[in-house]
Amino acid sequence: MAYEEQFEQARKDVQTLSRKPGNDDLLYLYAHFKQGSVGDVTSKRPGMLDMVGRAKYDAWAKLKGMDQDTARQNYISKVEALRKSHG
Repeated sequence: MAYEEQFEQARKDVQTLSRKPGNDDLLYLYAHFKQGSVGDVTSKRPGMLDMVGRAKYDAWAKLKGMDQDTARQNYISKVEALRKSHG
């Protein structure tokens, strides 16, 4: 399976987990998915009242400089681990 296909399959697989991952796992997945598909964050940080948006932005911003292939591999590995633990 091609690398991009694995990434896309992992995106689909995460939506079929039997239970929702915790917030830390969700932020990890979000950040690595965005870094793997878009690259470094370029938008402005959300305002103080948007706590969820800020958490997502901060998680993604921490990955600045990580190449997209590494982010994709980390995302795929995390989804595989979650599938094993969350069914």
